Amino acid sequence: MKHRCNWWAWVALLAPLGAQAQVDVAALDEGMPGPRTEVMVLGSVHLSEHKEFRATTLEPLLDKLAAFKPTVITIEAVSGEQCDMLLRHPSVYGDDCKAPAQAQAATGLDMPAARAEADRLLATWPQAPSPAERRRLAATLLAAGERASAYVQWLQLDAAERHAGDGLDPALVQQLQDVGRRSDESIQIAARLAARLGLPRVHPVDDYTGGAHRVADLKAFADGVQQAWDKNKPRMQALIAREKALMAGDDLLPLYRMLNAPDTQAFMAASNVRTALQTPSAGHYPQIWVNGWEIRNLRMVANILETVRDRPGQRVLSVVGNSHKPWFDAWLGQASGVRVVDTLEVLE
Repeated sequence: MKHRCNWWAWVALLAPLGAQAQVDVAALDEGMPGPRTEVMVLGSVHLSEHKEFRATTLEPLLDKLAAFKPTVITIEAVSGEQCDMLLRHPSVYGDDCKAPAQAQAATGLDMPAARAEADRLLATWPQAPSPAERRRLAATLLAAGERASAYVQWLQLDAAERHAGDGLDPALVQQLQDVGRRSDESIQIAARLAARLGLPRVHPVDDYTGGAHRVADLKAFADGVQQAWDKNKPRMQALIAREKALMAGDDLLPLYRMLNAPDTQAFMAASNVRTALQTPSAGHYPQIWVNGWEIRNLRMVANILETVRDRPGQRVLSVVGNSHKPWFDAWLGQASGVRVVDTLEVLE
């Protein structure tokens, strides 16, 4: 009797091997004719943690970033849209987000309505907006919970035009002035750069949902994570000391070169994850924290990609806390049609 090949038997035999194989998704865009989106991730200190910070020390850094010519700038902040969602579920997410009550009262718009109106205005935003148009958009963005973007519009007004009117009442004018004094990289780097380049806004991409841990003993959870971090305390303290020394200078460009250097990035990644995963814990608390950390980073990367989803070929600058950069670079590098730009080359 002639032997017949049992095809399904071969499939069953080879299936385990195929299941273990991994597809190199980063290579799937080879040969694509369309334009690539370029993304540069700037790892930053949180300026609010440094009392000695002076805004003028950022000028050399801003010059380098301006030369990169980003067309989209993202920031580590929660969008008004997500803030509205967090406010609707306080039992899950707590009360970290606050509604922009003053701006809502001045404009008569709640956050969803303000978001819709801001989107409508931005969709037909003119090349040379009038001062009234900028004031109106700034007020609408404040009501939408987008303070950094409102400040971008405020900065692009001539000094004589920075006054109440067109939706901005005196309280909102004061609010914008206060925003400009904040030691916040989203304002002092991202918003100032966006205004310098004539961009209409910045894009908040942070996400608080992944880190909403539901553990029974929050103190034990915090203590377990801190115990893991303490294993790297001597080297971390040395890094913080170097950071403080560079922060005291008149030019913060050397600080940002140090923060974005491969050895600094490797240490930050290992300190956040490897040490945590290697620390024993009866409640597996360090591992639980890592789970939330990676979910947050995944969602932030997805939010970055969403800003350019319908506009391939943009140049994106992502300003984010230094500890996020290793994950951003790795996962953005796997996205189809995206090229990750070497931050140090831009800062040279």
